[in-house]
Amino acid sequence: MKNFIFGIVCLSITGLSCSKKPDNSAVAAVDESRATYDTTAIDSFSAGATSVDVMRQIRMSSQRYQDSVKAAVKLQEQEKKITEELEKENKKKAEEEKKKSSENNKDKEQKNQ
Repeated sequence: MKNFIFGIVCLSITGLSCSKKPDNSAVAAVDESRATYDTTAIDSFSAGATSVDVMRQIRMSSQRYQDSVKAAVKLQEQEKKITEELEKENKKKAEEEKKKSSENNKDKEQKNQ
């Protein structure tokens, strides 16, 4: 009887262990890590390649870049002039209001006397 139970247990363990399917998650993870785009490196030292510094100097020396720099400087100068004029006008208005308020105070004092 003991041998019969031992045999059934061994057969059930063997049957369960052999019936499991292999885990495909490891294989799927490897497939998902592949890039779907071209990852070919471009050699920056190949014929016709230019360095970043050289390209920057070329762009900075171009006429369009120089024109944009001049336009930016003109725009800054115009903004400074406008702000200065606004400040002057605000100061004048403040002085006029002070004069009016002082005149009103004098008139009130004269009326109260």
